[in-house]
Amino acid sequence: MAHKDVRGSKTFIEVMAPYVVYLTKRLISLVPVFLIISVVIFLLINLMPGDPVMAMLNPQDTAAMTIEERNAYVETMRSFLGYDRPAVERYFIWLKDTFLEGEFGYSIRFNRPVNEIIGNYIGRSFQVNIIAFIFAFLIAIPIGITSAVKKNKLYDKAVTVLSIIGISLPSFFLALLLILLFVVVLRILPFSGRSDPRGVLPDWHYLVLPVTVVVLTSLAGLVRYVRASMIEVLKSDYVRTARAKGLTEKVVIYKHAFQNALIPVITLIGMWIPLLFSGSIVVERIFAYPGMGYLFSESYTFKDRAVLQTGLLFFGMLTLLGNIFIDVGYMIVDPRIRQGRMK
Repeated sequence: MAHKDVRGSKTFIEVMAPYVVYLTKRLISLVPVFLIISVVIFLLINLMPGDPVMAMLNPQDTAAMTIEERNAYVETMRSFLGYDRPAVERYFIWLKDTFLEGEFGYSIRFNRPVNEIIGNYIGRSFQVNIIAFIFAFLIAIPIGITSAVKKNKLYDKAVTVLSIIGISLPSFFLALLLILLFVVVLRILPFSGRSDPRGVLPDWHYLVLPVTVVVLTSLAGLVRYVRASMIEVLKSDYVRTARAKGLTEKVVIYKHAFQNALIPVITLIGMWIPLLFSGSIVVERIFAYPGMGYLFSESYTFKDRAVLQTGLLFFGMLTLLGNIFIDVGYMIVDPRIRQGRMK
């Protein structure tokens, strides 16, 4: 009996090793980029007008103080927050506290460390945006594919018109329309917040309107992007060859064409991740939904610099993670890209 030669087979570790090495190199290359982003964020926040120490003073607490006591209190708070140090020293202290100790500073609005309050806000934003992300792509991909297959037909023209309308409508206007319909007229959904203080309505009721606005504002662009990618791929020679072999239309579209159309879609997803969260600032503000966007806008109003720095850093990290997602997606979808980058 002939023995099978197993020398050519590879173990799981051997297969995954090039991926791990490539991702490690990409993550290391992002370190200097992230440092540059942190410098820009720190400079922007510290160039903001106004004194953060004076902004946190409560007139009722200092009304009974003499001028000397008030000045001493201000200097004590300035020293506590680190504003008595040079800007360069404060930057390196902030960098060390943030990345080595997990301390993001002290919120002058909440009078608490930032890392004690920001976790819940980030979690709520992820809840809204991930649900919206899933729904948007589950809806956009089949609609975009069908529109490309039925190019210039009635279905495609209707989708095109609706997409143009969707792109033209700003998120705040769409939010107001939904509030008018579901809150004022039908009275079936709550307007703001994230939970019912009476305990009558389930918490998911408060997610419906914010998620719907994010989905609808994202859907038009996604559908047009998927449609354009599929139209380009359907013109390819290998698609015509697959059809000539007698393969069913469903196999040709979903197995051959759609896989190659995923490359520009993956690019869109990677770019869309940070835009999704930055766009939720308007949505969360309108619905008073206590997520990261709402906290960020409130912190700007109160000149809460520590929270603003953390929020901008969060959006910067999302942008870098989006780029990593694009690279990984390319490697998974297209073997040619995978082999080229592995080399």
